[in-house]
Amino acid sequence: MAAFASLVSEVPAIKNNASFESEDATPAKVALDSDELRGSGLPRIIGNSAALRRVLGMVRVVALTDATVLIDGETGTGKELIAQAIHNYSDRSNGPFVKVNCGAIPAGLLESELFGHERGAYTGAVTRSVGRFERANRGTLLLDEVGDLPLELQPKLLRVMQERQFERLGGAATIHSDVRVICATHRNLVEMVDKREFRADLFYRLSVFPIELPPLRERPEDIPSLVHHFAMDYADRMGKPITAISEEFMAALVRHSWPGNVRELQNLIERSVILATGAVLNGSLPEVTSRLKLSAAVTMEEAERSHILQTLGQTEGVMGGRNGAAARLGLPRTTLIAKMKRLGIHRGQSSALPLQAGA
Repeated sequence: MAAFASLVSEVPAIKNNASFESEDATPAKVALDSDELRGSGLPRIIGNSAALRRVLGMVRVVALTDATVLIDGETGTGKELIAQAIHNYSDRSNGPFVKVNCGAIPAGLLESELFGHERGAYTGAVTRSVGRFERANRGTLLLDEVGDLPLELQPKLLRVMQERQFERLGGAATIHSDVRVICATHRNLVEMVDKREFRADLFYRLSVFPIELPPLRERPEDIPSLVHHFAMDYADRMGKPITAISEEFMAALVRHSWPGNVRELQNLIERSVILATGAVLNGSLPEVTSRLKLSAAVTMEEAERSHILQTLGQTEGVMGGRNGAAARLGLPRTTLIAKMKRLGIHRGQSSALPLQAGA
């Protein structure tokens, strides 16, 4: 669950001297909803939606405490980034930020990974190993995908959180822990408690301060800012002279439901930049996701208008000839002109949005 959503220290400059401008004056980045945070060293978050601002407000409040935080959200919403933001703005920011994915480590090894082990604790344990709780001392420990934590290990986690002490696997010495725990999950822990797949006492201990991250489909107004950022970033890395984003491409991105959230959007923009051959970034939703239901329905007229605009953008406004828009659409040139007139599409109409250079 890498930092796919939104946190960036600053928007990178474009090396190809492209002019990145925006049609509106809305900044593409916001700090944690307060000017006083701009000098805190806290990475900024891309987006200005009310849903995102609510999350940032909660981050700002809880970061100054040592309370356990439970971050809940779909895959790709940026749970790890929010955890990092909480750590960076806390009094523990000078300490370590340690991460462990509870679902990526085999159940038989997870106890050793969390609490460490002594030499000879089990076959293959030839040296002493320090666990994640020890490594995170005086810092923050992120338990990612905590819903995948085996039931047999949950009592030990509950104990270390309540008593702030534990023993290494195979050891007798009690180790005291000074760790702030943040948990993240995409699973419904309440439902798991009802099914006895997760301990109720541990759930209540972990969910002292829950933060629910909104999926990207619930904050579509943030999509243009994210697209601009990813497009600029990948254009810079790949040396592509991209200066604008196709208007119909942006409209399609905003309408899409994004089941993979920001991670899916980022991957699509990267692929589109790789395939880009001109100054205007264009593309289409991948076949596997284009069949998914869009978050907003469109009329046949809107779909036809968008398709014609997209084709005109691909041909740079050329309608006639073997490679013109009319030939690509399978229409006589006169029929295309009539359709454009009916749909309010003017010859030479721009179908590209200039990229924004950042705030």
